[in-house]
Amino acid sequence: MIKHSKYKNTGVLFELLVRQATSDLMSNKDPKAVKIFKKYFINTELQKECDLYNTVLNAPILAEGKAEMLVNTIVEQSKKLDREKLNKEKYNLIKEIKKYYDLDNFFKAKINGYKIYAAVYTLIEAQYSNNHTDTKQIITNKLTLLEHVTKESLTERKVASKVVEEFMKEDKEIRLLAYKILVEKFNEKYSGLSDNQKNLLKEYINNISDTKQLKNYLNTKFGDVKTELTSLLETVPDKVTQIKLREAIKLIKPLGANDSVKDESLIGLMEYYQLVEELKAIK
Repeated sequence: MIKHSKYKNTGVLFELLVRQATSDLMSNKDPKAVKIFKKYFINTELQKECDLYNTVLNAPILAEGKAEMLVNTIVEQSKKLDREKLNKEKYNLIKEIKKYYDLDNFFKAKINGYKIYAAVYTLIEAQYSNNHTDTKQIITNKLTLLEHVTKESLTERKVASKVVEEFMKEDKEIRLLAYKILVEKFNEKYSGLSDNQKNLLKEYINNISDTKQLKNYLNTKFGDVKTELTSLLETVPDKVTQIKLREAIKLIKPLGANDSVKDESLIGLMEYYQLVEELKAIK
């Protein structure tokens, strides 16, 4: 799990420096904060990262689709920052603030939008963490940002239901399976999913903005599940079911070079994994 740190949150540092600079000027004090601000937030990596925070914080009201695109773009753009340079700038910034101000007093001010700053920080830092990233934490913080931008109250059930919206037009069995896997089981923290399904969800969420890596992963897994289903074909005693299973196997195809990664690819692979488990159970 990523632990939020206001000492490392560029958005928080920017907000507090602006406040301190305003306070210094109004009190006719030496505006050290203004000098610090100019030094660290003009043509620096800190300024670039701060722009990402402000893009979310000051975003106009957007529809869900556009809001999700905004959040994904922010995460993607954060990968282009020079992390070594950025971390060095943060270290020197805190050091300089400490030189002129009491850190406890400096950071104790209540910040409007603190939850938004924390959510952006967590999503960005998750891209660089060497430790296991809590999927639940990522989802929660994405929801926080989407609710801020859309000005709507979203729930995990609503977001998960969006994923299976297209499948509502399919036959009853597919609808029930998709709903069961991506809503009920998701809300139960994956307790009923197989290891393959859990790994698929984790990979999908962690690489939602890296379409190339996600496509390669999905294509590999489509190949694996096709091989496994083919090997299990002869274990099916019912001939009619065998015929249907052969047809289903023929439909398993990798994503082409020009194909985009869509939610139905995830759901389709989830269903195939479920089918594998059911076939293994009757062996």
